[in-house]
Amino acid sequence: MKIPCELIVWYVLPSIRRELARELVENHNLSQAEVARRFGVTDAAISQYLKAKRGTSKEIENSGKYEEFKKEVEQSAVRIVNGSDIVTETCRICEVVKRNGMLVKVYEIHTGMKPPQCVCPEMECSAQSTIAPL
Repeated sequence: MKIPCELIVWYVLPSIRRELARELVENHNLSQAEVARRFGVTDAAISQYLKAKRGTSKEIENSGKYEEFKKEVEQSAVRIVNGSDIVTETCRICEVVKRNGMLVKVYEIHTGMKPPQCVCPEMECSAQSTIAPL
């Protein structure tokens, strides 16, 4: 069984990086090299994000909440340009993904199971989960 954190690493974080890279390069005129330096990855990785060869998640894009996700990315890009760091902003967007129910969809698609409470926004599936909290 996959734990939610594995799904975040495989599907959510790459999508966040891809959208942040795109936003920073296309709308804030940062170079690919500068974005790579801030992300702690290679220039080639940023190039792959920009060409959608890396970081594409159909589960995120088809979640019905993708526009909200992109707005959060846009806000984070502005914060990054104004001095915030990638880690803080990535964590903030990840929390939004979890809170707005996008992670629920990713979990259900990849496990075929109802998500545990740690994945669910209270309103969405607090009564659905059969996994007891720790």
